Amino acid sequence: MSRRVRRKLEEKGKEKVVLPSYPETSDEELVDGFADWTSLPYDTVLQLFTCLNYRDRASLASTCKTWRGLGSSSCLWSSLDLRAHKFDASMATSLASRCVNLHQLRFRGVESADSIINLRAKNLLELSGDYCRKITDATLSMIVARHEVLESLQLGPDFCEKITSDAIKVVAFCCPKLKRLRLSGIRDVTGEAIEALAKHCPQLSDLGFLDCLNIDEEALGKVVSVRYLSVAGTSNIKWLIASNKWDKLPKLTGLDVSRTDISPTAVSRLLTSSQSLKVLCALNCSVLEEDTSFISSNRFTGKVLLALFTNVFDGVASIFADTTKKPKDIFSYWREVRIKAKDRAVDDMMRWIEWIVSHALLRTAEGNPHGLDGFWLNQGAALLLTLMQSSQEDVQERSATGLATFVVIDDENASIDCGRAEAVMKDGGIRLLLELAKSWREGLQSEAAKAIANLSVNANVAKSVAEEGGIKILANLAKSMNRLVAEEAAGGLWNLSVGEEHKNAIAQAGGVKALVDLIFRWPNGCDGVLERAAGALANLAADDKCSMEVATAGGVHALVMLARDCTYEGVQEQAARALANLAAHGDSNNNNAAVGQEAGALKALVQLTEAPHEGVRQEAAGALWNLSFDDKNRESIAAAGGVEALVTLAQSCSNASTGLQERAAGALWGLSVSEANSIAIGREGGVPPLIALARSEAEDVHETAAGALWNLAFNPGNALRIVEEGGVPALVDLCSSSVSKMARFMAALALAYMFDGRMHEYAVMIGTSTTESTSKSISLDAAKKMALEHIKAFVITFMDPQVFVAAAVSSTPTMLAQVSERARIPEAGHLRCSGAEIGRFVFMLRNPSSTLRACAAFALLQFTIPGGRHAMHHASLMQDGGEARVLRSVAAASIMPREAKIFAKIILRNLEHHHGESSI
Repeated sequence: MSRRVRRKLEEKGKEKVVLPSYPETSDEELVDGFADWTSLPYDTVLQLFTCLNYRDRASLASTCKTWRGLGSSSCLWSSLDLRAHKFDASMATSLASRCVNLHQLRFRGVESADSIINLRAKNLLELSGDYCRKITDATLSMIVARHEVLESLQLGPDFCEKITSDAIKVVAFCCPKLKRLRLSGIRDVTGEAIEALAKHCPQLSDLGFLDCLNIDEEALGKVVSVRYLSVAGTSNIKWLIASNKWDKLPKLTGLDVSRTDISPTAVSRLLTSSQSLKVLCALNCSVLEEDTSFISSNRFTGKVLLALFTNVFDGVASIFADTTKKPKDIFSYWREVRIKAKDRAVDDMMRWIEWIVSHALLRTAEGNPHGLDGFWLNQGAALLLTLMQSSQEDVQERSATGLATFVVIDDENASIDCGRAEAVMKDGGIRLLLELAKSWREGLQSEAAKAIANLSVNANVAKSVAEEGGIKILANLAKSMNRLVAEEAAGGLWNLSVGEEHKNAIAQAGGVKALVDLIFRWPNGCDGVLERAAGALANLAADDKCSMEVATAGGVHALVMLARDCTYEGVQEQAARALANLAAHGDSNNNNAAVGQEAGALKALVQLTEAPHEGVRQEAAGALWNLSFDDKNRESIAAAGGVEALVTLAQSCSNASTGLQERAAGALWGLSVSEANSIAIGREGGVPPLIALARSEAEDVHETAAGALWNLAFNPGNALRIVEEGGVPALVDLCSSSVSKMARFMAALALAYMFDGRMHEYAVMIGTSTTESTSKSISLDAAKKMALEHIKAFVITFMDPQVFVAAAVSSTPTMLAQVSERARIPEAGHLRCSGAEIGRFVFMLRNPSSTLRACAAFALLQFTIPGGRHAMHHASLMQDGGEARVLRSVAAASIMPREAKIFAKIILRNLEHHHGESSI
């Protein structure tokens, strides 16, 4: 037996639109658990249509003749929100046939405003627009002339800079049924314009001139129909005139003077003299708040003053006769009882209070004045959360935007106030925001996602968002065809992906593919979407497992496309950072090679090292550094002009951030692994800037510079350049005083390369005497003496005298293990040497200098200690080269330095260990 149901589709004022009833779908109509969509009742299909934006409605209506007819039903086109979509004349013309009964319209920007008349919506009652800075008198006049039955017109909250009082007069003449007019940022609102409204709009009850420069206070006193008046943020008001005129308005019930310089005297006069005024909102009025005597007084019986120094909840609660309700529950109480009570006056007042309070809180949050922490924590956050539950969509959106704004301390550095963020969380704000984010209304989705994104900068809030299912919700929103929704959702995933514990959850929720798809969906002109998507992918790519997900989803191609084609610096920076992170897992996946093989990737990154923005240069250099660990990439970077570009970058970054300096030196370090590149770096002038960076006080900077100089010093020509450019004192200083063991180690190895005899032979060959001064006024002999002294001192610091004496007497495994542990530099295990480098250290074991022999043995010990990332590789090189024989000779030689002999024994043990492992 089928039941017949009647479903209410929507409620608009007093009119209820009820659709015809049809049988519900029975179980017999289900095939394999799926409904036959073509057999659904018409009212069910219409209900589904109401949950779609206009673009999706039009698409769905094109599927069949029946749905085309349903999709044109007037009840589906009584309200239209165009803010998130490109709306031009051609789109308006295509929608015109559906908009005969359009009553509500929300739009954004001047192009949409110019196109509104093409909708031919003569029955339009409510029009609301934002981003109105470029809308002119001509455009507004044309709109109101074509929509004479308008009852509500709102433009803001951004300033209407090009609209003048002339347009306001046209509004008055063309819209005699106007009941609500709210305009923001008009320069001068003349008396003539206001009097035109008073004369021609007898039903005008809600009037707002917000953030204007000048208004005619006396003329406003003639708008006798006005019940609710807002001049919030308007400057240059003559309060003596205003209070003397406005207190005589016969119907004035609510007055909003928030963010003005209203005086205590004017407030007192208005509240005591006006017979009709019940609510005066004066939030964030500095003059009023500075008068301590006024704050402490409470003499306005029966009137409500809403200010930062009052309790807003208590004030609103006093409007109602029922005093048993908790003040913080008063808004929800009103929403529950208003339908039953049918008190139109209270209902209108409460709706107006919601609107003006949400507006005042948002504007206050945007200004972020000092001294309001107490207000935000005690009632501001709770007010925003309460207003987010309003039945007015614009109040909900504005409140969500307020939450997103008031927590931010420094937008540039993504800093938020943790106390405010956690206050939102403790009051149940996260769950409420997530519910709004699941709304079918895209405006609410966008603003709720923005608030979630900003709040999630706080780790505790991010954890709460994840626990409440927010990651899945944001991942789904990132798939939205609405650009604004997708952009804010991507921002939320970006902030959440900072936490290591959230990365895999984002991948599992489909977030990686959604982010990559965003880049392909909006490749041009949507910088906000692209920056957020690339930033989130950059964070995710830092995780090994997620980095493979990014590559699998097409992320390499997408990110290279951004690095190559996008000109917006934020997108370039995040794309380069993402590629750097993708390339950082060379030992565990093949993403490093994959990035290098992507067409144009390396060339694009090389070009980005010349970008005007420092952050872009830094991330591009970091990407090239990571990519240079792959042999093919290293040579391809050089072929793409990488040597010249990175030398230029190093030369120009002496006053740059430590991050850029570190990455510039690191990229040259990576390229210099190739001897051909090393020679090219020296030839292009790379030695002087690296020496300068080696003198940096920042550990990360001088460490990478030391690594680059170590590689460069392998070549005798570069070694001589380092001496000539004053590099020996810089390396000596690092070797003796750096807090980084790695920097000291690599500086010692660079000095050892320079003075093992090869540079001397090269200098003689090109005609530079070891006794005469070089062009840089330093003799090679003096430099060698200074270098060897500090190399010896460096090696000694890793030798425990008592342990060494014992090990020299008895080289038992236990004693050698103690020496090895004392001498070990853990980070040195990440260094990877070529066969030529290992061979050079082995050859150095025969050097006449005992200091160099000890240093060579110390280096080989570091490279072969079990547990090092490349220890097996180094051991294999030594075994293949028959170096064990040399080591045994060193260990047994009576003339060999004690430390070299002991280190040689340890190296032999290391080789045996690795040989045993490789044979298993």
